This record gives sequence, structure tokens and C-alpha cells, in this order.
Amino acid sequence: MFSFYILVFVLISPSLQEAVVNRNNQNTRIIGGHTAHISQVPFVAAINVEGSGYNWFCGGALYGNQWIITAGQCVNGATLFTIRLGAISLTEPDENRVTFSTSTFFLHPEFNTETLENDIGLIKLRMPVTHTSYIKSVNYLALSKLWDNTHVYVMGWGQTSDDNGTLSDDLKMALVTTLPNEECKVIFGNQIKESMVCVDGQYNEGACHGDTGSPLILLHPRGVTEHVGISSFVSFNGCETPEPSGYTRTYLYNDWINNTTKNN
Repeated sequence: MFSFYILVFVLISPSLQEAVVNRNNQNTRIIGGHTAHISQVPFVAAINVEGSGYNWFCGGALYGNQWIITAGQCVNGATLFTIRLGAISLTEPDENRVTFSTSTFFLHPEFNTETLENDIGLIKLRMPVTHTSYIKSVNYLALSKLWDNTHVYVMGWGQTSDDNGTLSDDLKMALVTTLPNEECKVIFGNQIKESMVCVDGQYNEGACHGDTGSPLILLHPRGVTEHVGISSFVSFNGCETPEPSGYTRTYLYNDWINNTTKNN
């Protein structure tokens, strides 16, 4: 039985449907992924977080025109967020990139730092963002419980290997499959709760450090995106091991998300 490892601390025009043809490319990786194009993922947010005495990096997803869905780990203890939307690269000049600063966030009231239960948070932008071809909200929050053995997309700017502790400059994405919770418990034990879902890929694709908060996306016909999970943890043995990576299931938190975004 393995322990899981909190992901958050990295201190510091194809369609999404067409991305599936590149899933076996082993040259670039989230872990085992390929470089995304902004038209595939216009909802993805890069988040630099300032805390008391240290900084960290997370991913997130634009919801509506003024909210970012991310992990509870990413907002817990934060004092300021710098959020970038509309670009794949973290450093290359891009006229479509929009950068925001904000200090307003909402941490799920039952977030547990030790077990990572209820690992979800929301960040509110100071001003609504204008949707463009490069910046768009996810279409839907999870409509129901995510089925086992479903193909979904992971993405993020996290480490591309266990030996390389730096962020990837370009957003990576990969196609993975959801596992039954009972199968995940064989690896992680009773640390796995019903609010969590594990994913794995054919070539060990999955999340790594710095991917925390990044969305798990279920793709529907015509490119409709459903936000079904939030990157939360990996095996203590490392990102490149055969063990799966773990996500918070979105659908259990739809009411909390909608109530928070409507009343604040």
C-alpha cells in the first residue's frame, strides 16, 4: 500500500478532440503527455500564489467570467494570486494572454490538509473577463458521478519528470482513464474516499507536482467540455511510477460552487 503525496509545491489551432491522435507521443509530458494548443483548452488558468513567506504554483479552470476553480491546497494560506489566461506558454510573449491579480478566495469549509478530503477552492477575479477565442469558461460542471473506465483529459504546467523539478513552460495534456475506487484503494488504501477519483494512462500518463488544481475534463461531441475533477495528489513513490494520480470529483461540489459564485 502506498501513501499519496500532495502535489502543490513547485516553488518558484487543433481542437481538443483532435488531441487524441497525439496521446502516444512520448517526447513531451505532463507525465506522458503532449503540448496543448490554446484552442483546445481556453479555460485553463496558470496561478502563481503568494503566501506568508513562500510562493507556489497551481493550475485552475475558468468558470463563468469571474471565477477560477482550483484545489483547496492552492488557496489555503494564500494572500495574493496572479492568474494568467489565454496562453499556453508561461514565459513566451503572447498578445492573447490576460493577467489578473486578486486576493479573494473561498476554501471549502471541510477541506482536510492531512487526508485531502474536499480539496477544492475558488478564486474570484476583481473584474469579469471577456470571453474570446482564447479565453472561455468550461461549458459545464460535472453533470453526474464520473463513470469508471471513462476517457478524460489531464493537463497542467507541472513537472514533466521526477528528476526535473521545474515547471513545464508549455501546457501539457494527456488522455487517461478513470479507475474504480476499489482498484485505487488497492494502491492507496482507505485514504481514497468517494469524493476522489484516480486516473491512469497507457504509458503512466498523469499529473505531477505543479499540476495541482488543474482540471480533469470530459469531452463531449462538438468540443463541449465538462469539468469533472481537480488535480489533488500523486503517489509518494513519484509521478513516473505505475501508480495512478488522484483528483477531487467535481460533481459532489456543484452546489457549493454555484452557491459561492452566486452569493459573493
